[in-house]
Amino acid sequence: MTDQEFDILDELYFVSSFEELQEKLSLPEPALREALRGLISMNYIKCLYPDQDTEVPYDPEHFEKEGHAYYFLATKEGLLTHNSR
Repeated sequence: MTDQEFDILDELYFVSSFEELQEKLSLPEPALREALRGLISMNYIKCLYPDQDTEVPYDPEHFEKEGHAYYFLATKEGLLTHNSR
């Protein structure tokens, strides 16, 4: 896990939107999208859309178009990995 991915997981103990993550971490949009893709592929975070209560499977095409409207939350696996570092 990269330092950037670690910092993102640090913010995802509670649901956070794409825009909140971008603001808190001061990451450019392409870098944040790439880091989120990595965390999703490792099953460390889950995607929520169109609201904070609806989990959706990761769809690269939809994420590319609507990623700014997604919410994210760390999974149990992600939290365990984050805490063991």
